[in-house]
Amino acid sequence: MDLFLFTVDPRWGRDVVAAGAAGIVVDWERRGKLRRQAGEGTQINADTPEDLSRMRAATPGRLICRINGLGPWTAGEVTDAVARGADELLLPMVRSTEEVDRALDLVAGRCGLGILVETQDAVDRAAELARRPLSRIYVGLNDLRIDRGSTTLFAPLVDGTVEAVRAQVTVPFGVGGLTLPGGGFPVPGDLLAAELVRISTQFTFLRRSFTADMAGRDPFVEVPRLLAGLDELRRAGAEQAAENRRAFVSAVTATSRESAARVAQPA
Repeated sequence: MDLFLFTVDPRWGRDVVAAGAAGIVVDWERRGKLRRQAGEGTQINADTPEDLSRMRAATPGRLICRINGLGPWTAGEVTDAVARGADELLLPMVRSTEEVDRALDLVAGRCGLGILVETQDAVDRAAELARRPLSRIYVGLNDLRIDRGSTTLFAPLVDGTVEAVRAQVTVPFGVGGLTLPGGGFPVPGDLLAAELVRISTQFTFLRRSFTADMAGRDPFVEVPRLLAGLDELRRAGAEQAAENRRAFVSAVTATSRESAARVAQPA
């Protein structure tokens, strides 16, 4: 499973990639995001074009730039990201095949284009979207939860949504995000890792929890340890894989009940 680190710290990114991660994500998405995610406690980055150039100079790993959702600004963002060395772009908040076709036209083969399936419209059109010449497809759980009006982040991994999308995808498929073995809250990261392995996830992201858990640790020790843990999960027998799945579903269900109870409490 390829690991992609969200960072604009050249030294940190260089070391994590050298330790075994596949590449770096620089995040330009912010248009409408504060309004969409208000009160949700999600991460909104302030990465710049100059950050993309710095990360390109720092590492030979694959460099991905998440641009803003399609709009009048997209042509300029695509041109700038390509000029600064992005290997791929990620288009967020997709709702239609027309958006993806327009973005592909703007990219014009100059780099790869991946999409984030993080709206119910995109889930419903997964088969059509997957027929486009994309470099990767990622299911974004945070925005999908918000779009659905849900309180449970991992529900799409339990209710069959992610597996239904996965079944349509032939390019590299991603979902979720990992941290170090033994970490993760409220669902243990080890159970999430097992679930990602079970559904044949080919890449995932390292974000806030990973960076926080890595404080004071050596990436040349911890990244190989994380990758070794994923390899061990792949080698697990059918009985252990089934037990991991049951434990994951149980953890997500418990989290859902706790969220529902909090919502139901009087102010």
